Amino acid sequence: MDSRLNILYNKKPCYDIVFSTDFQGLVSELKGLEIENRRVCIVTDSHVAALYGDEILGLLEGQCKEKTLFSFPVGEENKTLETVKNIYTFLIEKKFDRKDLLLALGGGVVGDITGFTAATYLRGIDFVQVPTTLLAQADSGIGGKTGVDFDGYKNMVGAFYMPRLVYMNVSVLKTLDERQFFSGFAEIMKHGLIKDSIFYEWLLDKMYEICDRDVSTLQEMVERSCKIKKLVVEKDPTEKGERALLNFGHTIGHAIEKSKNFTLTHGECVALGAVAAAFISWKHEWISMDEYYEIRDMFVPFQLPISVENIDPQEILSLTKSDKKMENGSIKFILLKKIGKAVIDRTVTDEDILNALSEIHYVEDGE
Repeated sequence: MDSRLNILYNKKPCYDIVFSTDFQGLVSELKGLEIENRRVCIVTDSHVAALYGDEILGLLEGQCKEKTLFSFPVGEENKTLETVKNIYTFLIEKKFDRKDLLLALGGGVVGDITGFTAATYLRGIDFVQVPTTLLAQADSGIGGKTGVDFDGYKNMVGAFYMPRLVYMNVSVLKTLDERQFFSGFAEIMKHGLIKDSIFYEWLLDKMYEICDRDVSTLQEMVERSCKIKKLVVEKDPTEKGERALLNFGHTIGHAIEKSKNFTLTHGECVALGAVAAAFISWKHEWISMDEYYEIRDMFVPFQLPISVENIDPQEILSLTKSDKKMENGSIKFILLKKIGKAVIDRTVTDEDILNALSEIHYVEDGE
């Protein structure tokens, strides 16, 4: 059964998030955006294009002024200004104007690139998110953050730019490989930890159904997760305050991601960063030792790492200082006051970070 949430911006309706188990309802949703008078460009990567490109093009047949597809090579390494430049060129050659529409079909990389392109092409054209990974459905596909990496630094160039619609077909999650599926689960777990202890407990109770990818469980999980993000985003759409809570696990996580040259997935790095942040929260005497170890150990059944080999803690520390969340020379670190309640903390020291890195750094005996 389809369901929806409505995202507000400045207390006014901004866009709907539609949850479904197929793509059949997508065209009727797009008709609400008057696509019959618009060109539509599907932006996707080479992997997703092979899976769903033809299906979406087929659904658009006869429904819009013109349909076309732009595909770029899959991978975080292609989340660059060069890819955006290539999309600009494609759109210019196809004579896309401000009344036309981009449709982001894919994971977080596709959504971020498409959103940034939409925000900047002709000073802004409409775009729609059709996220196809758990990471994108749970996190990056909603909230209006767009951007690209710059010289390996995550999302250093970007804009806040809201989509006109987010359409989530949760059944596509069954086609993800295990590593990508569980990578997205890190963001789901994050939402429970920072805002909703009841949801966190539900995730633990539904462990087997989630791991088996029961579609009804996945739809409930994604919808509940999105409700949490919706509440945070609506209060602070451009991250002036509370929205920073969504960065729990990301300061150290992003640094590890860059240090490991993106050989770990984003979700794997967020899990490591979440364990480190929970460790610091324990050492600040905000959560108990038992709560820390439960948080750490509950990533394991979802195939997420709680330790990492071959890192240089001093390098990781240095990389955290290049994080875009730096403010007036200090890091806005997100810690847990308790499970389900995160806070922004500016007192985390270099020693705190190094101790947390020591906790998650796996070193074989004798090294």
